[in-house]
Amino acid sequence: MTGVNIIGVGKYVPDLIVTNDMLSEIVDTNDEWITTRTGIKSRHITNGEPTYHLGAMAAKEAVQDADIDPKDIGIIIVTTITNDFSTPSVSCLIQREIGAIGSLAIDINCACSGFVYAFDMAKRYLETDKDIKYALVVSAEELSKITDYTDRSTCILFGDGAAAVVLELNDNKMFSSYLGADGTGAEFLLVRSYQSETPFTTNHDRFDDKMPDGNSHYLFQNGKEVYKFATKTLPSAVINSCEKIGITPADLDLIIPHQANIRIIETAAKNLGLSMDKFYLNLENHGNTSSASVPMALYDAVKDGNLKKGNKACIVGFGAGLTYGGVVFEF
Repeated sequence: MTGVNIIGVGKYVPDLIVTNDMLSEIVDTNDEWITTRTGIKSRHITNGEPTYHLGAMAAKEAVQDADIDPKDIGIIIVTTITNDFSTPSVSCLIQREIGAIGSLAIDINCACSGFVYAFDMAKRYLETDKDIKYALVVSAEELSKITDYTDRSTCILFGDGAAAVVLELNDNKMFSSYLGADGTGAEFLLVRSYQSETPFTTNHDRFDDKMPDGNSHYLFQNGKEVYKFATKTLPSAVINSCEKIGITPADLDLIIPHQANIRIIETAAKNLGLSMDKFYLNLENHGNTSSASVPMALYDAVKDGNLKKGNKACIVGFGAGLTYGGVVFEF
């Protein structure tokens, strides 16, 4: 069985902390309402730092933690839905910042499942390209730039942050993955890009893309449908990724889920027949940071001793697309 070693971890969050009480000053809400329904008490918000900077800071810590020369990194995979430029990619900017010149540099957008997808992708590159010794996976998100702070149903949920891991191949560790998507649910969670308007445009009617109306560039979410999707796919991803290597979810030492909402995770745990003690949570102080939420929680689990060497763990995500995925690995 071929798996991976996580040889370095890094995390970065902005200094600015926005509490529930601070949000109650700008929208009609309160701390008790937010905490009861989401489990979130506060979140970090950028104060001018771009997405690539968040990612680069996390990457620098991960590389230092791994005690490797950044020039030995063969591939950088960055996950984000909040890139600073259409081009260049966030991965190229992070490569520049950490001095890993010459590596492959790839951005992927799988929304909140991004880190799970990228973790699996990095393992496949390590396994198939013998010239790649180390892979750096970075998830960096600045959701504040796409959050409508007049919408109390969404602005309470999201925060900013980044985390990173350095991986190397290990031929003696367990590994399995279960990844997928359901594009028929694309309309339930989205952020619009700008539409093309040129001096030559004659048709100003919006193309029927079978998505919600409006052209604001803020995040739109159908909370009811996302909840139904998440509470179904989170348990399914855990079960299926375990089945591939002949274990059950009960055999796992730790499950690190996308930190979206405490109620989603509680319902998923119930559907799996597992205690919440099996799930690692840090959303209370970070909120939903999209693809960065899983690696940020993984980082905290490593640093506080909840994820130990030899543990069997599952990272699991779900998000816009709609995407989902689980990876089981031995730490």
